[in-house]
Amino acid sequence: MDPIFVGKAITTDTSGNVVLLPKYGNRHGLVAGATGTGKTVTLMTLAEGFSRIGVPVFLADVKGDVAGLAVPGTTSEKLQARIDQMGISDYRNEAAPVVFWDLWGKSGHPVRTTVSEMGPTLLGRILELNDTQSGVLDIVFKLADDRGLLLLDLEDLRALLGLIADERKDISTSYGLVSAPSIGAIQRALLRLEQEGAELFFGEPALELADLMRTTPDGRGVVNILAADQLILKPRLYSSFLLWLLSELFENLPEVGDLDKPKLVFVFDEAHLLFDDAPPALQQRIEQVVRLIRSKGVGVYFCSQFPDDVPANVLGQLGNRVQHALRAYTPRDQKAVKTAAETFVSNPDLDVAQAIGQLGTGEALVSMLLDKGVPMPVEKTLIAPPRCRMGAITDAERMQVRAGSPVGMKYDNRIDRDSAAELLAQKAEAKAVQAQAPAAKTADAEAADDGNGFGQTVKDALFGTKRRQGMIETMAKQTARTVGSQVGRQILRGLLGGIFGGKR
Repeated sequence: MDPIFVGKAITTDTSGNVVLLPKYGNRHGLVAGATGTGKTVTLMTLAEGFSRIGVPVFLADVKGDVAGLAVPGTTSEKLQARIDQMGISDYRNEAAPVVFWDLWGKSGHPVRTTVSEMGPTLLGRILELNDTQSGVLDIVFKLADDRGLLLLDLEDLRALLGLIADERKDISTSYGLVSAPSIGAIQRALLRLEQEGAELFFGEPALELADLMRTTPDGRGVVNILAADQLILKPRLYSSFLLWLLSELFENLPEVGDLDKPKLVFVFDEAHLLFDDAPPALQQRIEQVVRLIRSKGVGVYFCSQFPDDVPANVLGQLGNRVQHALRAYTPRDQKAVKTAAETFVSNPDLDVAQAIGQLGTGEALVSMLLDKGVPMPVEKTLIAPPRCRMGAITDAERMQVRAGSPVGMKYDNRIDRDSAAELLAQKAEAKAVQAQAPAAKTADAEAADDGNGFGQTVKDALFGTKRRQGMIETMAKQTARTVGSQVGRQILRGLLGGIFGGKR
């Protein structure tokens, strides 16, 4: 298989092509350098190279210019001079097969996942929860599993929080202490997340990894570009999403060992955001994923300004290195230059620390893995120009590419099936109906009593009840006392005759 042409070596007394061998593409890599030194162009060159040999690529477009991969470039005098200088004989302007993605569904197909798939650890990081609040979130997920409730979107998560608030005492006894302030803090964090538009990210249809690993009929790998120019303004959401995607690849792809070429290349731009404020447990998880995902055929390439933006344990896993210029204006910059120089295999013809500060735009210090996985001595290299447009594309061009996408019909329309929120609402409604049934029966009985109330009152007054005697009984007893007298007999006749209509 043809190697990927990276650039032309220009080190003193050295002249030759610098290439990346496909079978070592899964040994990961690093592209570093100051702003404006050509990192993005290098990423585009690498993405095109992988695509041409049939390797799908996923990368984020944080500035909007990576989208130029979707349209052919144009030849200029400056570009032609560089092509001639590097001796590229097969250069031609062409576009790469591109699929655009966007968490908000505006500049690409919507990217979605479910709350369950995101998991409590990454979701807690997105919500910026403390340890106590993260513990409550763990209980939410555990309760959902135990009760068979699907957590698909943020509405489901909010419904579970409401359930826990209602049953807080019982749940605290079974699962651990849950405080009302912690529930309130999580609910407020969810509100902030929704205001940022992140509710569009949670739901269905969820992204299937197979759709990121497509190839075209002519054998080229599809370049998946995530529109991140707005997403990058929310660094926690940006880094957590990419880390989730990397974790999904690690957990779902089978072991394949060393292949002739990677199954997928994953580019993590602005890599420092991944590690900023990350707790030790999360950093350890990232290190584990990077170390082991190689055997699943995935190459991970980090891109950042300084090489020490990546922790040493992760940096040691990155075999293919491209270092653009660094300007040592501050002690921080000087330390970064020293770190970069120490991570390369030395070249006796090159003072690495000095060369890093003297590199021009489009030049870089490059060290790729050679046969048997041995890193090559660092070379000062002219980076090959990409064949696509080196710049942003128009909205019309983006829409044209999106209209021809093979996955648009699958992801553009949202699906909302019954999950935790709907099930809990149905249970609450059924409980309310049951509570209203006895009350309705009592009301009906009272209404029936009201309808017969007057007649019953008259009857009780005349004939009495079990607890008191009626008028007739009272009068009969009184009459019995006076029956012996003539006056008594007259009264009896008078009363009884009046009642039954007789004459006196």
